[in-house]
Amino acid sequence: MLTSFSKEVSESFIPKIRDEWKMAKTKNVKGIRVMEKRTFRIFRYDSSKNESPGFQSFEVPAEKGMTVLEGLIYIQDNLDGSLAFRSSCRAGVCGSCAMHINGKYCLACETQIFALKSKTVTLRPMAHLKVIKDLFVDLKPFWEKYKLIKPYLMPGEPGPERERIQTADDRLKLEGLIDCILCGACYASCPVGETHSEYLGPAALLKVNRFVQDSRDNAEEERLNAVSGFDGVFRCHTIFNCQEVCPKELDPTGSIADLKRKIIGKKFGLSKIYK
Repeated sequence: MLTSFSKEVSESFIPKIRDEWKMAKTKNVKGIRVMEKRTFRIFRYDSSKNESPGFQSFEVPAEKGMTVLEGLIYIQDNLDGSLAFRSSCRAGVCGSCAMHINGKYCLACETQIFALKSKTVTLRPMAHLKVIKDLFVDLKPFWEKYKLIKPYLMPGEPGPERERIQTADDRLKLEGLIDCILCGACYASCPVGETHSEYLGPAALLKVNRFVQDSRDNAEEERLNAVSGFDGVFRCHTIFNCQEVCPKELDPTGSIADLKRKIIGKKFGLSKIYK
């Protein structure tokens, strides 16, 4: 019975992504859809072929409220099915569709075409990562660095019978740290990553601070030691690019500064000052 109901719901109520862009989102007073053409200038490259990279332009009929991601889906469905890009949730949650849009790293699903205030939408893949095809990059280096910082609680003691209690004040310390969606926009925007490929990057270091600040974690010394070396927090040049591009308005630069203070405080016996 449950299987039958689930099938009925999926067939009747769940909209198909490939059809949604065709539906009218805005109408003028006469009930006619308002469409304007926009030129999508997209970086094209296929690592499996012996061809030089370049840009290709497509004309996309856009309307108010239409996102860059919907424009890419239109191109893939109607103009060039070989176009490659990442996307999943379309709601700014998964972070899959991060890319360079008109000079800034953004999520394609959150960036409305008309909000760019330009007749041309120029799209490039994320920097510091190998391009596999078009806007689709190899995120392996990003995830390897994320894995290095051990992104999970390390309480250092057996768990209680029910749960690890955290006060409201302790929970408040995690505000602005726990909302990272790992889109990689900060990683791609950081110029240090271009000159120093082993640098852990803003996303990983923000995540370290997230656990250092967590009252339930008991591995502060291990975490600080892991990021105090040549590839850690002191490699950051405090340029603030990561802060500027974060779609969740988080502050990786501030987290890196917090970690620097803690490391210095412990090294020189100033822990009471640099908490």
